Amino acid sequence: MASDSSAVYDEMHDAAGSVHLAYSEYHDWLGTQQPGWLRQQSDEAERFFRRTGITFNVYGDSDGEERLIPFDVVPRIVTAAEWRKLERGITQRVRALNAFIHDIYHRQEIVRAGRLPEHLISQNDAFLPQMVGFEPPGGIYTHIVGVDLVRTGPDEFLVLEDNARTPSGVSYMLENRETMMAMFPELFTRIAVRPVSDYPRRLARSLAACAPDVASDRPVVAVLTPGIYNSAYYEHAFLADQMGAELVEGSDLRVVDGRIAMRTTRGYEPIDVLYRRVDDEFLDPLTFNPASVLGVPGIMDIYRAGRITIANAPGTGIADDKAIYSYMPEIIEFYTGEKPLLGNVQTWRCSEADALAYVLDNLKELVVKEVHGSGGYGMLIGPTSSKAELAAFAKKLRARPEQYIAQPTLALSTVPILTKAGLAPRHVDLRPFVLVSPSGIDITPGGLTRVALKQGSLVVNSSQGGGTKDSWVLED
Repeated sequence: MASDSSAVYDEMHDAAGSVHLAYSEYHDWLGTQQPGWLRQQSDEAERFFRRTGITFNVYGDSDGEERLIPFDVVPRIVTAAEWRKLERGITQRVRALNAFIHDIYHRQEIVRAGRLPEHLISQNDAFLPQMVGFEPPGGIYTHIVGVDLVRTGPDEFLVLEDNARTPSGVSYMLENRETMMAMFPELFTRIAVRPVSDYPRRLARSLAACAPDVASDRPVVAVLTPGIYNSAYYEHAFLADQMGAELVEGSDLRVVDGRIAMRTTRGYEPIDVLYRRVDDEFLDPLTFNPASVLGVPGIMDIYRAGRITIANAPGTGIADDKAIYSYMPEIIEFYTGEKPLLGNVQTWRCSEADALAYVLDNLKELVVKEVHGSGGYGMLIGPTSSKAELAAFAKKLRARPEQYIAQPTLALSTVPILTKAGLAPRHVDLRPFVLVSPSGIDITPGGLTRVALKQGSLVVNSSQGGGTKDSWVLED
């Protein structure tokens, strides 16, 4: 969509064309390179991705084919000082999210205090009554979190949404870095960039630290995947391999002697920590969806008996709810006693009459999202929508206003991408990955930068045609 370029912050150049500090060394290097050579390296990077099999499925595609996520060779760079600021804000937010989830499954103090409407919990499909009163091993609910950030100015980072269910994309962060180091090794000797390749080791260590009391000194970790037809199957297999963990499907697991055990060549062996990439609904057919063949019958009983850790904990999806998101400033202040270090995007809750009236009157200027939506689906971007699309969405809003929130159309920051005509600015967001255990909060330096490849577009989701970049955090 077209946007007002005067209001857009470009992360590489200022309005006068000067280069920002973060990009100064990269810009100097870039000036010595031939554009044709850079294009050749970009083509080679694409071939590398194809050989490696770094693909994803798009649900609902008529052809059902796997797709390659477009990768851009121009990195997204932030300084060490900028990253420290982000780290503090992310740490505060994730700590508050974990405390919030614990509270809503126990005393619901935030509801009793009148800071959050009770119906947002009781009428929320992501709230699991089976988790009420239960304390997961180590008190951790959100073992892996993806926090989606957008930048709107030199010192303005905002949280767009929280991903506390089964955040994806970390494999692309790792493969993007490996590809850049293979294509441009001299860059990494010239510019000091913080590494991300140790993420799988840190993930394995963090998950092991969350093992239940019945675990041995060397907890057994496994990754539960829905199978090869899942859109993120490549990532499931990649992470299991990189962690040295077993990749399992529901059919590989069963209850044996009060433990969840996996089938091996030596018979069934108990698992201590299950990093699940299966949604709550399909996790246990005896507790949730009886038609599910993806989960493990009886796993919730073993979990509630404290004999396995499930990461992330069932019921954490309530923290992904966009209506809950609109209360995050209050949630952070309630549980930390501090003002939020990272702001939220202004949000109108369409369940409220005044907000709904405003949204309907200003639909052309707003972005409207489903409260349980993800992946860029089920949303309306007002400025790019036709009159017919706006009218159809207004009808949806009037019919079920509680299902939607609305936000202003933000002027997301831009970073250059390599196009056939040379470098050109495109809008980006950033998903840092956060590991949480009783030992503390560990944030990988950088994360996944998603980029809108179409000129003026604000849609960065890979399922909607976006691509990815390597994210660099500079050393001090």
